[in-house]
Amino acid sequence: MEFVRHTLPSGLEIVAELNGDARSVALGFFVEAGSRDETEEVSGVSHFLEHMAFKGTPTRSALDVNREFDEMGARYNASTGEETTLYYAAVLPECQDRAVRLLADILRPSLREDDFNTEKQVILEEIRVYEDQPPFGADEKCKAAYFGAHPLGRSVLGTAQSITALSAEAMRRYFRARYSPSNIVLAATGRIDFDALIATAEESCGVWERFDAPRSIRPAEPNQKFLTVHRPEATQEYTVQMSDGPAGDEKQRYAAKLLARILGDDSGSRLYWALSDPGLAEHAVLRHYEYAGAGLFVTYMSCEPERTADNLQVVLDIYRNAQTAGVSKEELSQAKSKVSSRIVLSSERPMGRLSYVGNEWVQRRRYRSVREALDTVASISVDDIQSVLTGYPLSRSTTVTIGPLAEVPQPA
Repeated sequence: MEFVRHTLPSGLEIVAELNGDARSVALGFFVEAGSRDETEEVSGVSHFLEHMAFKGTPTRSALDVNREFDEMGARYNASTGEETTLYYAAVLPECQDRAVRLLADILRPSLREDDFNTEKQVILEEIRVYEDQPPFGADEKCKAAYFGAHPLGRSVLGTAQSITALSAEAMRRYFRARYSPSNIVLAATGRIDFDALIATAEESCGVWERFDAPRSIRPAEPNQKFLTVHRPEATQEYTVQMSDGPAGDEKQRYAAKLLARILGDDSGSRLYWALSDPGLAEHAVLRHYEYAGAGLFVTYMSCEPERTADNLQVVLDIYRNAQTAGVSKEELSQAKSKVSSRIVLSSERPMGRLSYVGNEWVQRRRYRSVREALDTVASISVDDIQSVLTGYPLSRSTTVTIGPLAEVPQPA
């Protein structure tokens, strides 16, 4: 596979991983716009704007947009996170130009008042569903408690209050502040005709107005809290626990992901054998997430209410033991096999590589081949894992439990 890149005069960057053996192409516009770029007053606007992109443009109705994707047989969608909004499509190679034109068009949506008001009700319903279904917004509540006033503590969906108060004009101002071509990366993977990709992007995006779209990256100041939210209608107790982890620009992030596999993979990990396999918890996993200037370990657990206190103590004991005794070479070897297998299997489809190639470029402005990723995983040592455990102790955390229990004792 070959990596190539080009920058248009407007500032739009185009990056591609060319694979002549692939039988499809994957295309994505990665916009550096997410919940961390919002204020409290417009919380949720990035996600709302993502919805509005599919509601029509000056040249296409919402019906046209969906019909054209379907005519290509595309697998298409969009997603919004804390730092990036992604609009993507996977199509056959002969549909490359048409897919780029359509994706580029929806990145300049009409943002009509009537569409805005209609879609607002959809967003509000999404927020209500998120709050009403297990785990009842536990992740968002824990994130808010952990990050406090830091932008990463905001909900991607926003709140019912912020979305209700949001105006179409406020969304237009946000769009004009974040959707600069210099703040967008067009990534492509698979059987790409790169010269044609540049030409289509120039024709479709070359007229986009360029402007500065800075992002403020201030350090997070994590909190340590233990909170219980009473939801008497729930049948299980849901727990989310967050602790500090390596950030997106730290080399230790690779070891952090292996550590999460060792301690909290959904099979064969320490949490699995201690809680999931014996039936003490329905679900108990550990994940590592990375952002610009911040990183995060997150523990997710669900179990019968009466087991919650004992299970939380088991989790804490597992983390403390790892911090003092470390991990074994056998555990690290198994984690490497799992991660390496995931890297290879996902790379066999262009859609599987799109997110990796695009996010790697957006976050760090670098390209990492499959071989480089595998070599990095292979290079991690037990000492590297111990360094993460020492520098980012999992025993210091913010915990939120949600369920039928009015009180949950904090583990000692």
